[in-house]
Amino acid sequence: MTSDSDDAATATLERLLSTRWSCRAFGPDPVPRTEIERVLDIARRTPSWCNTQPWHVHIASGRRTHELRAALAAALADGPAENADLPFPSSYEGVYRDRRRASGWQLYESLGIEKGDRAASAQQTLRNFDFFDAPHVAIVTTDRDLGTYGAVDCGLFVNNFLLAAHSRGIASIPQAALAAQAPVLREFFDLPDDRLVVVGISFGYADDDHAANGYRTDRQSIADVATFVG
Repeated sequence: MTSDSDDAATATLERLLSTRWSCRAFGPDPVPRTEIERVLDIARRTPSWCNTQPWHVHIASGRRTHELRAALAAALADGPAENADLPFPSSYEGVYRDRRRASGWQLYESLGIEKGDRAASAQQTLRNFDFFDAPHVAIVTTDRDLGTYGAVDCGLFVNNFLLAAHSRGIASIPQAALAAQAPVLREFFDLPDDRLVVVGISFGYADDDHAANGYRTDRQSIADVATFVG
């Protein structure tokens, strides 16, 4: 039987999950170090397989964020190329293609990018690599020897980082695009060979007036995501 405190906890979690979104335009104000550490203190409680806690986070701020932008821009001068430590999907088919396209068109419509405008859509893609002007970027890595389940555990950590940030009024966006530039990140952060780049997270305070932050994606129904047996 649930109690009033249980209902309150559920309402808080539901509110955080329902209102969090991927921010694609940040203001310039930095997040205080104490706030970043508060987010990390919450996220570090993430469960993991056999309590291995495989995640490690490298966070760039201030001058170092600008330097990382410059390093990525130099690497991308001849166009984006995938150099990820973990394999990306070979293709998106069926409902996955449909959901991906729907999300993309929501973004383009909010920005006034018309279908077929490849130059504008390519320019928007490149915004990933300047972190959408975020003052901070976190790179999450896992231990190479822990394989798939190390990456799965890191996914749990990332989700809790995002929710913790949102609970503190900090906007964020997880970015697989940054993981596609693993060699640049490895050199910049001096990552050892036994660490694999899983994902990047740009974060800061949202530019609430920017059109890129004016839409929200939907989610599938319970019938779409669950099968009950018995």
